[in-house]
Amino acid sequence: MVKKAQEEGKYALGYTCYHMPEVLLNLDNCFSVRLRAPRTGSMDIATYYMSNALCEYARALLERALEGGYRFLDALMAVDACECMNRSMENMELLDFNDKEHLIISNLDIPFSDDEDCLKHYCEQISRKTLKPLKETFGTDISDDSIRRAVQQHNEMCRILNEIGDFRKLDNPTITGYEFLILTLITYCCPKHLIMNELSETLEELRTREPDKKKQFRAKVVIVGSEIDDPELISLIEESGALVVADRFCYGSVPGREEFILNDEEPAFEQVCRKYLHDSLCPRMVSPHKVEQRYTVAEQLARDYHADGIIYEQMKFCTYWSYERALASHVMELERGIPTLSIDRPYMSRSSGQLRTRVQAFVESLEIKKIKAKKQGEVKLA
Repeated sequence: MVKKAQEEGKYALGYTCYHMPEVLLNLDNCFSVRLRAPRTGSMDIATYYMSNALCEYARALLERALEGGYRFLDALMAVDACECMNRSMENMELLDFNDKEHLIISNLDIPFSDDEDCLKHYCEQISRKTLKPLKETFGTDISDDSIRRAVQQHNEMCRILNEIGDFRKLDNPTITGYEFLILTLITYCCPKHLIMNELSETLEELRTREPDKKKQFRAKVVIVGSEIDDPELISLIEESGALVVADRFCYGSVPGREEFILNDEEPAFEQVCRKYLHDSLCPRMVSPHKVEQRYTVAEQLARDYHADGIIYEQMKFCTYWSYERALASHVMELERGIPTLSIDRPYMSRSSGQLRTRVQAFVESLEIKKIKAKKQGEVKLA
């Protein structure tokens, strides 16, 4: 689909982070491609240029770039959101991962909160480092009308995906977390205009799909944490008995797949930037109200999707999520009353026997809690 869109004369803009506004990468003759490195094996070369104590996701991207995996890109839209990703993007540029004559490389400085001063800085960065280069290099229409059309397309895609996701709220869901993540990744990595029909067809199929007569899971969980672009991790969790019913992680649907409600009074550009900054659930934002926002969203997802517990996960060596995971798992368990499992993991987790064992033990603990609650209820009734 990426090749087809480029054959149509469109430009592929690679990015990695929610803080690079996806909607603004889908203006006019451009389309966004959120970068992944599936089936990564050795990361020796990337480790040489970076360090073995840095996030494996950032290293995997650099390794894939040095292998030539991103030569199709017409732009690399990076953000200085964490030291690991900043090092990865910097090395890509220094080592000439792409030799296209008109390649755009941009790196946004991201604020640590969402107040008006932060918004002003955020808008300035995006306007100068993203929209201006697109217009000057590719002749992209960056007008207010163009932004509103991109938002309309984004909203249509979000409506379809969210309706698909709502099937996970059923007592016996007709879609697994593994299937849903694959669909979500498609919306991040493929040109939007080429996937709408397939997404709509999938939604129609799900409306008539019958649930399994016997539930294929023992508990429902929400996954909260850092970057997950590997459906095999979700498969491992679900094979261990925990159905993933909500995804609050980078590359998941929360945040990232919410609709934009634009008014006619303000420029669309400012409204889009404000929403991305306000909705960000990244732990790099350390203002007290942002910390509380993350707790509230995680708790609400568990309630809305009838989850039995939450799994907080982080990529190994992720600085921000290492702090967030330790504290949030404590808050959820002891202050909000939601059973919580806290794990760290490698980028490729499919073969991790230790991780599988921990998830299985967590599922068993959730079952024990249910049995105890049922017995207590029977005693009270007696």
